[in-house]
Amino acid sequence: MSLFLPKKRAAFAIGCHKSGNAVGFVMELEKMSFPDALRYLGKRFGISVPEEEATPEETRAARERDALFAVMEYATRRFEANLRDTDEGQALGMTYWRSRGFRDDTIAAFRLGYSLNLRDGLMAKALADGYKEEALIKTGLISAKAETGYKHDYFRGRVMFPIQNTSGKVIGFGGRVLDAATKGVSMKYLNTPETELYNKRDTLYGIYQARSEIGRQDKCYLVEGYTDVIAMHQSGIANVVASSGTALTSSQIKLIKRYTDNVTVLYDGDSAGIHASLRGIDMILHEGMSRIAWLRS
Repeated sequence: MSLFLPKKRAAFAIGCHKSGNAVGFVMELEKMSFPDALRYLGKRFGISVPEEEATPEETRAARERDALFAVMEYATRRFEANLRDTDEGQALGMTYWRSRGFRDDTIAAFRLGYSLNLRDGLMAKALADGYKEEALIKTGLISAKAETGYKHDYFRGRVMFPIQNTSGKVIGFGGRVLDAATKGVSMKYLNTPETELYNKRDTLYGIYQARSEIGRQDKCYLVEGYTDVIAMHQSGIANVVASSGTALTSSQIKLIKRYTDNVTVLYDGDSAGIHASLRGIDMILHEGMSRIAWLRS
């Protein structure tokens, strides 16, 4: 089967539970360029998409986006290596993961890591390895103060949770400060700031690992935090995601709806968790989910 899709972005629908422009939907969800979104849909649905020569602007935009993804992949590997190969990573990072009961295979599956407690541990290494400072800033890995020119690693002395899109590409991070490094730190969890790749309102933690099982079981468990997702996976429950770092949003619900209409909410049983559960259930019903369960954990 062959389908020629011109550069004009005509509206059409492919069973993705979202009306309007399917290419635009994939572009927004996966943070892809228009040509990459066409290739993605063509591959998924067995449609041959003839290539057209990209304009210079399209080529430049695609290269810039690829450079950002490459930086995020590099950072993920560095955080994994810090955890595995440094004394600090073993003493602090691995000790924390072990305290949560996480096995080596679980740590590897979620690509968990550790950021060294240095001003420029990642920045210095990345620049030495040929990555551009501009890309490090654009991905939120480096914090730069315009008024002073002072630059430093955004994540320091934290265990790291890579956040992946449905294609498995790392688009952001969550970092948890450790008890041994809490002096002067006001935020236990720190998320990547909003970037070209990452918008926390559109993202569900664990969706890459969970998407197939959600579809197979036609059910999704929705939990509050990163470690809730990981612990349930390790216990054999793989159809679970979290809206970590933000209150549940309509974009996140639409993402779940791509795979199932059935959601079980598993939030904490304290007053904040109950309030968030009730609010989330109202939103889920508004989006047309067919069956919902709410279980207090």
